Amino acid sequence: MSDERPLPQAQTLRHVMQGEYAVSADPDAVLATLLGSCVAACLHDPVAKLGGMNHFLLPETGTDDTRARLFGAHLMELLVNELLHLGARKERLVAKLFGGARVVSGLSRIGEANVAFARRFFMDERVPLIAENVGGRRGLHLRFHPATGVARTRPIAKIESLPPVRAAEPKEPRSGHVELF
Repeated sequence: MSDERPLPQAQTLRHVMQGEYAVSADPDAVLATLLGSCVAACLHDPVAKLGGMNHFLLPETGTDDTRARLFGAHLMELLVNELLHLGARKERLVAKLFGGARVVSGLSRIGEANVAFARRFFMDERVPLIAENVGGRRGLHLRFHPATGVARTRPIAKIESLPPVRAAEPKEPRSGHVELF
């Protein structure tokens, strides 16, 4: 679900990559990302006119602290804390959620786990989830205007399935012959 209001002409476009978050009150700023099974949570304080986005790969924090930045639990806390530091109030925050697609069939349901984690986080923290575009089988282009809370998505063009790859038959080496590759 995308807002009907237009995004401003972006004078400051910031790409948010996996394991990153960004916040801004700049009226010209637009945060952008590409999502597959990853999830982007967008938070906005309409009174302070600021907001932010994160982009996480996995829901819960593992034991490896050096990779913590890839996990939703870590990035949600960083995003909320930075917004509060810039003047947002927790009771005014609203959330929008994007991504969590199952873009490769036969692989784990990590997208679903990411979405479930984010929804649970918002419920536990009493942050209203006012819009989402999650799930499906295609990734998304996302642009979020943090000062207004306006978000726009469009699907990533579908990539046709590639034919299965067959393993090559091993060749018997010929004696006395060296094959370089």
